[in-house]
Amino acid sequence: MKKIITSICLGMVAMGSAQVIIGGTSGTATNQTSVLLDFKPGENKGIILPYVRTMASTPTTSVEPGTILVDASTATSSAVKYYAPGNTLADANGWVDLSNGNKANLTSPTDYMAKQPTTAQVTELTNARAIIGAETSTAKGGVLVLESNGTAAGAKAMVLPQVASTDDVINPAPGMMVYVNGATNKRLAVFNGAKWTYWAP
Repeated sequence: MKKIITSICLGMVAMGSAQVIIGGTSGTATNQTSVLLDFKPGENKGIILPYVRTMASTPTTSVEPGTILVDASTATSSAVKYYAPGNTLADANGWVDLSNGNKANLTSPTDYMAKQPTTAQVTELTNARAIIGAETSTAKGGVLVLESNGTAAGAKAMVLPQVASTDDVINPAPGMMVYVNGATNKRLAVFNGAKWTYWAP
């Protein structure tokens, strides 16, 4: 999975601080000033997070706050997580479970893990990454890094793919993330392989 994301994004790295739109020439954001990464609207698709078979034992030294992934260290109880040390919802290692305790089995009834390469099949370079927004980054552990200067006037972010309803996403894959921008519902949605979990502001 990381190789696919890296391959897609390597062509975008040269753009430096330019905005990147995936799937078309215009994204969902009406004001592009604060956007690094955007997606063509109306596609009813999401992004798929990387699967991690082994979670970092000391995340403070190897993981950047804000990292989002699929914890597949136990494929029969996987969850979408993000790293937020100090967050009241975080576990002892600093991970917040976005699947809200609803675990998915990535091997049954569909064996998603068989489609994910193992370390025996692929030698992964620990420093391989695609960076959007800068030529270099000091961020730890990310395969796709969105780099922003962090000041109020110049901070930029990613706009998630938007759907009116998660029902519109055909065959969602484990680790899929979208923003539901319906008429009455506006919320983050993540799919862990078994069900969608919703996070509203």
